Amino acid sequence: LSTNKIRERKHQTKFYVQLLSQVCKIALLKGRTELECKPGLLTEYGKWIDGWETRRKRIPGHDWCIIQLGLPGVVHGFEADTSFFVGNCAPRISIQAACLKQDEIPELSSRGNRLGTAATEEEFKAVKQMKSDEWALLVSMTEIKPGYLDVHSYFSVTSKQRWTHIRLNIYPDGGIARFKVYGTVQRDWSTFGTNDLKDLVAMVNGGVCVGFSDWIGWPIGPGRATSIEDGWETGRKLNRPSVLKADGKGALFMSCSEWAIFRLAHPGIITHIEIDTNHFKGSFPDNCKLEACVMNTQEEKDCVKQKWNLKQGLKWNLLLSVAKLNPHKRHFFNATAIQMQAVITHVKLTIVPDGGVSRLRLWGFPRALSKMNK
Repeated sequence: LSTNKIRERKHQTKFYVQLLSQVCKIALLKGRTELECKPGLLTEYGKWIDGWETRRKRIPGHDWCIIQLGLPGVVHGFEADTSFFVGNCAPRISIQAACLKQDEIPELSSRGNRLGTAATEEEFKAVKQMKSDEWALLVSMTEIKPGYLDVHSYFSVTSKQRWTHIRLNIYPDGGIARFKVYGTVQRDWSTFGTNDLKDLVAMVNGGVCVGFSDWIGWPIGPGRATSIEDGWETGRKLNRPSVLKADGKGALFMSCSEWAIFRLAHPGIITHIEIDTNHFKGSFPDNCKLEACVMNTQEEKDCVKQKWNLKQGLKWNLLLSVAKLNPHKRHFFNATAIQMQAVITHVKLTIVPDGGVSRLRLWGFPRALSKMNK
């Protein structure tokens, strides 16, 4: 991906998950928190700063930190934000990565918000075992700009490998306000059996949104949504009828709708469905339906390139027929409501006419695709 593509996908489509979002324990990694500036505020270690700042280097070497990703995955790009770091910005950075097994990760106590201290001797010994200075180089030494210039520096990554840890190097010292890693989650599915029931569309398992008609939010995130902003909400359809009418089954009769398409974390057979409108009390959809298909990587790329406006439509099969939705409620559908029992790779959620869904859950069993479908 080019730098512009990372910037576009970050701000507009949210195709990629911020892999650090599950381990935001220090200021450098705070995902959604707004940056703060408190001019004149001093601590016992110097000026208060919102981010990661190291002391001025007076010994050989350079500063670095090791970050365990919240979720293992394929990295597509990085973002370094130097907001408010004017005279103390790190001049240059590089980024390394590794995929470590559990027995290769040393036991280290959480540093929390401990300030003014470098790693202890015990921590240095433990980290030395990880041989982090030998990790794969994803971004070579590159200059970044201080906070009064271009505060966001983006770096694309072409590696398709799975990573669990990142080493951020700054040269020789200084600071960064925020560091973000964008990518797609990739579970080790060899550790799961064919009878292990999993949420196959969940972001934490590797589910990804690959297309949409109108998009604000992320309905396949972890847990229940904490607010409307933590789900998927569309704008109001401008072409909705002036006077609404219902069909014989109580669902509103409309030709307008919104949709989103998701790639499952692993091909599988869906057995249970949950559609949650939590927090959507006045903006829930009237009804929805789910369709499914099998699609390979090249077919998906072609669809994304054409923004799913294909001359020859994909063969979508009905997974869940039209279902009436209610406000601020979890809707469950078991196997008796599911229309197909075949292995699928992609699903399309259609809502009528517009509104919001806080969570979509597709529980099922991981399965391998047949050779003719690969």
